[in-house]
Amino acid sequence: VQLQASGGGLVQAGGSLRLSCAASGRTFSSYSKGWFRQAPGKAREFVAAIRRSGGSTFYADSVKGRFTISRDNAKNTVYLQMNSLKPEDTAVYYCAADGGSTIQGMMRSVESYHYWGQGTLVTVSS
Repeated sequence: VQLQASGGGLVQAGGSLRLSCAASGRTFSSYSKGWFRQAPGKAREFVAAIRRSGGSTFYADSVKGRFTISRDNAKNTVYLQMNSLKPEDTAVYYCAADGGSTIQGMMRSVESYHYWGQGTLVTVSS
């Protein structure tokens, strides 16, 4: 599976962006998908994930209520709608996919994902 993230850019605080992650391969719907981010000098952190079976979603506390992860299996694409952006949301955002565990705790872990996109930069100005 190859992932291609897009949609990053520069936005003012309070604004919105929608990230997209397009995947190759006909079995993308069988993978759980996640979004992670990495700010300069910091470790990569979990943002949101959507479970492959059932489509339930979960979020990091820092983005809950502002970000929404969704998927379009027909288009082999997963999205991250980001509203009410804050300067602390500035980071490179990565999409990821894996066909393994659907346990929430595992899906929040960087190590659980086998496939990664190249990242897209989101900059939120104050």
